[in-house]
Amino acid sequence: METIRDVDPMIPKPFRVQQVRQETPDTFTLELVSANGGGDFRFAPGQFNMLYVFGVGEIPISISGNPDARRSLVHTTRAVGTVTKAMRKLRRGGMLGVRGPYGTQWPVEEAEGNDVVFVAGGIGLAPLRPAMYRVLSHREKYGKVVLLYGTRSPSDILYRKELEHWRARFDLEVFVTVDRAQRPWRGNVGVVTNLIPKAPFDPSSVVAMVCGPEVMMRFTVLELEKRGVQHSNIYLSMERNMKCGIGQCGHCQFGPEFVCKDGPVFPYTRIGHLLPKWEI
Repeated sequence: METIRDVDPMIPKPFRVQQVRQETPDTFTLELVSANGGGDFRFAPGQFNMLYVFGVGEIPISISGNPDARRSLVHTTRAVGTVTKAMRKLRRGGMLGVRGPYGTQWPVEEAEGNDVVFVAGGIGLAPLRPAMYRVLSHREKYGKVVLLYGTRSPSDILYRKELEHWRARFDLEVFVTVDRAQRPWRGNVGVVTNLIPKAPFDPSSVVAMVCGPEVMMRFTVLELEKRGVQHSNIYLSMERNMKCGIGQCGHCQFGPEFVCKDGPVFPYTRIGHLLPKWEI
């Protein structure tokens, strides 16, 4: 079985671009396969890889593919910096270096027997997507499953065809909202936290998995509190400032935590007191 890790965790393995998909005007998905052939790439929902564009630089990006589809790696990201802009120019056959997978995972197994609510803001849907795949592949083990997803505008909606497929399922509730919209949009308008009061889940028996901008996650926690969700059942993904991926450089330190090693998925009870503090 081929693994991504090398003896030296700082040495990337070569991967080839199998497919490029433009998701939105500034967001794209890369599907990668091993440049050495074969591959059985195991990762847990919520983990990330370090992707290296040769001659440009390296950045952390969550794995956004199906954890049960192990022949390739899928990453979705926005073109907002030097590395991601260079990554966006890659085409089929282009090369990347990959280190990982690193980090903690979403509590999909711990959530069995409970309702599950996913709350995603913007590109935060990408890190939650593997957990959605895993829950839906074992749908009988969970109660109600709800996805609440908010974006800036209709043109910023990720995985549009997949969302349409999920909305057609009888065992999944999907609610999508946009901050601003004009016709022909006929869906919800407003921030994603506005969806929480009417979401069909049992607050006394739900596990909430939240990913998005930090300000969005703070207000999401407040709305979940109002519904009666316990802090111990809320999990956040804190993808910020990671550089080495293995807890050596200290660049991603968040209070006493290292996001790359202790996260990126944290129980709210562990980091909630740090979220309101400036300059951490």
